[in-house]
Amino acid sequence: MELEFLLLISAIIFFASLIHGSIGFGFPMISTPLIALYTDIQTAIIYTLVPTLLVNIISISSEGTLKEAFKRFWPLAIYSGFGSILGTIILISFNSEFFKLLLAFAILSYLALDMVKVEISWIKENPKLSQAIFGSLAGLLGGLTNAMAPILIVYTLESKFTKKEIIQASNICFFVGKVIQIILFTIISTFTFKEVGISFISLLTVACALFIGVRLKKYINPKIYKNIIKMLLLCISMILIIKYFN
Repeated sequence: MELEFLLLISAIIFFASLIHGSIGFGFPMISTPLIALYTDIQTAIIYTLVPTLLVNIISISSEGTLKEAFKRFWPLAIYSGFGSILGTIILISFNSEFFKLLLAFAILSYLALDMVKVEISWIKENPKLSQAIFGSLAGLLGGLTNAMAPILIVYTLESKFTKKEIIQASNICFFVGKVIQIILFTIISTFTFKEVGISFISLLTVACALFIGVRLKKYINPKIYKNIIKMLLLCISMILIIKYFN
């Protein structure tokens, strides 16, 4: 692998981790499409697998423990795990450029949901059914694009979760999904020693960036910062759409 590309991946992972540390979200949503601008979607997901696990663990730990999160949200995590299995198998089988387009629309959906108030009353009225549906759909989308957020946002907000519960539920779903993807990619020999090496080297980058981001949090105007990130995500999604059709 060329040194320039390795530095590019490291810079993207550092940037995404810095954003996540400073505002509490954004690592997979930012890192995956940025890397996908230079690779296929499967490769982009593989390079972010291990770093995402670290981000998930740190995010969950900031609101409790991994054990506590899994004990509270294990049904949702299990459903998302099954969805991740299906999504990852589809990704491995086809690895189509169409998945980049799907990722772009997932980002646009996330941005749209942030601007409107979603009201789906049956989610709260049918907790077990909605948990199964939204957990499975989130896992499926996560397996295909690394972007569970749009589905999980709808479910957690309509279920009236607290901020702590949203963070724990979302990150435990991501954690389970990433573990499943690592297993499946390893079985088919896609997750090789090269990818493992790059992923583990990235852990130091992630840790440093998260530390800096958390330190910067108190100096940043959250509203302005989030608006800048939203504009960045919008630009990335537009580039993915344009590249797909050109």
